[in-house]
Amino acid sequence: MDIFKRILGRILFAIAQLISVILDIVIKLIETIVTFVRSIAIGFVALISMGGCLILMLLAGPFGILIFANPVVLLTLLFFVVFPILGTKFVSYLKYIKYILTEFLFDRANYLIDGISYRFQSFDEYKYAYKRMEEERKRREQQRRYAEQQREWEDRFRQWYEYQNSQRENYSYDKQTNYGYNYANPNMEFKNKYEKSCDLLGVPYNADKYQIKLAYRKKAKEYHPDLNKSPDATSIFQQINEAYEFLSDENIERYTSIR
Repeated sequence: MDIFKRILGRILFAIAQLISVILDIVIKLIETIVTFVRSIAIGFVALISMGGCLILMLLAGPFGILIFANPVVLLTLLFFVVFPILGTKFVSYLKYIKYILTEFLFDRANYLIDGISYRFQSFDEYKYAYKRMEEERKRREQQRRYAEQQREWEDRFRQWYEYQNSQRENYSYDKQTNYGYNYANPNMEFKNKYEKSCDLLGVPYNADKYQIKLAYRKKAKEYHPDLNKSPDATSIFQQINEAYEFLSDENIERYTSIR
């Protein structure tokens, strides 16, 4: 009986490996196509922007009507606009399917081969595990972005203060050193970004962290893509998250000190 269980376990293990390899190939292929199509679309937009008013006038005139009346042209344009969006979503879905299906099969195979207990008893638990893993990944990515953003602002303020101090002390500057550069004052840019973030969350500029957190939760719930089906919900939701990241305790103190 144990021999049959081990054989069945090895079959399940091989099936899980095969599914994993096939899905990896499909995911990589779609990601490559999405990247290629997106680069062409970006290049086309850049070409139009370089042409400026002349290209816009051509497209708005009889020549443009002739082009856009062609169904092949319309379908091509629609493909370059829609495919990168749908392709990215499809890749995310495939990664989700790959994880829950292969992890389920690997767990069952290990149980049959070596008697190792399942990590989860039901298939749904693997779905929840994937969602928790994705939430953790997004949290770490958010922390990384925040740390990079803070380092960038710290560097800019430090360079500005060093430059101001060197100006006040009337040093003779060597153009080959950092002190020879005319650093821009980052205070105004920081202030504008802070206030735009407050406007996006709908809080006053003197809001404390508790007001900001409450407003963020309300806005995030309103524009969460799972709850809000409007086309721009995902974009607004991302902007809300970025604004909330920027309105950190450190930046609240910095804004209070410079306003």
